[in-house]
Amino acid sequence: MDAVLLDTCVLLKSYLCDTLLSIAEVGTFRPLWSDHVLERRSDVLALASRALTREQEQSRWLHAAIAGRLVAEPDLVLARARANLDRFSAVHAGTMAAHWLGLWRDALDAGPDQILTALVSETPQAAEMRQNSPFSGILPPDERRAVLESFQRHWRAGHAR
Repeated sequence: MDAVLLDTCVLLKSYLCDTLLSIAEVGTFRPLWSDHVLERRSDVLALASRALTREQEQSRWLHAAIAGRLVAEPDLVLARARANLDRFSAVHAGTMAAHWLGLWRDALDAGPDQILTALVSETPQAAEMRQNSPFSGILPPDERRAVLESFQRHWRAGHAR
């Protein structure tokens, strides 16, 4: 069996790492990585855990409001999210967005706890997922506007120079 060296760029992307390790499990190749690769991975992950950008934080606020709707009306919110997800997946098949939509599908299949985590988490993965969210149309326009206005006040207060 051939050995394959997995570099930091492969180990950082969970979907790529999982795919390659799954292929290795069936005996296609023997995966290898060095201590140096693992150290670099830790360094890169530390950089990736920096604060969210303004746009990412705003998206997190909107999704926190959606989380409130999810716990109050789970059947309605999940039905709309699944319908959006099906529509978006057809439009974005074969693109990078399809990967993030697949993660949303996994979260929806796993249940409300997994969804709530993705809606409000500050992790880089959750921030990317929210950029490809199937929850559009969940918040009524007036509620969405109120969340955005509240976020603007919050951002200005916390980032005044």
